[in-house]
Amino acid sequence: MGSTFNSLVGLIILALDIWAILNVLKSGTEVGIKVLWILLILLLPVLGLIIWAIAGPRGNVRI
Repeated sequence: MGSTFNSLVGLIILALDIWAILNVLKSGTEVGIKVLWILLILLLPVLGLIIWAIAGPRGNVRI
């Protein structure tokens, strides 16, 4: 039962990382910044996702 739960959590994290990377690619920031964010998300999947959610580049959001 524990391995099923771990697999589910892993799949959720993978899906959220892919979603975050797609949002980084759609953002209007410079290419170098996009590459840094993508590397952070890939190298540190959970921590990178949290940091991106707090401080990452936003898509075409108008305030």
